[in-house]
Amino acid sequence: MSATLIDGKAIAAETRAEVARDVEAFTARTGHRPGLATVLVGEDPASAIYVGGKQKASREVGIEPFDHRLPADAPAVEVEALLERLNADDAVSGILCQLPVPGHLDGVALTGMIDPDKDVDGLTPLSAGRLALGLPGLRPCTPAGVMVLLERAGVDLRGAGAVVVGRSNLFGKPMAQLLLGADATVTTAHSRTRDLPGVCRTADVLIVAVGRDRMVKADWVKPGAVVIDVGMNRSEDGLHGDVAFDEVSEVASAITPVPGGVGPMTIAMLLRNTLAAAELQIARRVPA
Repeated sequence: MSATLIDGKAIAAETRAEVARDVEAFTARTGHRPGLATVLVGEDPASAIYVGGKQKASREVGIEPFDHRLPADAPAVEVEALLERLNADDAVSGILCQLPVPGHLDGVALTGMIDPDKDVDGLTPLSAGRLALGLPGLRPCTPAGVMVLLERAGVDLRGAGAVVVGRSNLFGKPMAQLLLGADATVTTAHSRTRDLPGVCRTADVLIVAVGRDRMVKADWVKPGAVVIDVGMNRSEDGLHGDVAFDEVSEVASAITPVPGGVGPMTIAMLLRNTLAAAELQIARRVPA
């Protein structure tokens, strides 16, 4: 069996085009553009590249980018004051505090300061609570992107057995919640799971996010399963995911590649979240 390739790059491009169209309509209706503020503390090269990519992507779909950069030794009170100003600024629809932050700062506490209606990363405690309770809100970008990939691939999650390998707050936990919300039967597996290969073999939909190069082999996968690889690992022979793509693609019915699978969806969903945040703020200003 040769798996169908789930082309995240193409689906992300479609999603960005949809966001650009909707941003144009929003701007025509409200008279102002959605705005995305990024906050970068320090000069970490990888973080600078990520922030630059988000700023560029914003401009391409008509979202106003606000780029805030502070020195690595910026005191916590300075970063906190900036976040408070951005929370109060009506021109800013969404706020993203780029992690990691320098060691003297508390990234979790800083993220928690962001207004949940501007939390385009979907990572504040209030955003996590809304997701857990099934309430409307902004969802973490990468798990939300996986849901779009599954939808576009025609995967029916109702009653399906889904296994998420990884339990991080950034991905594994919200991924499981989103799958539950789509009526899948969800198992969260991790490094302490007994017989991890056996648990993976029960999955109709297997989603792997552990950061271990090509850990999942063909004999871990149920024939005909859909496999979503969230990993991104650099090795001497190139960039690879957490799934041994060549051998697993002979067993699965559909699979995401690395690169070109889940990765492109993250920024696409950030843009979608920024527009959704702009709509939330418009709704907040309308008297009940």
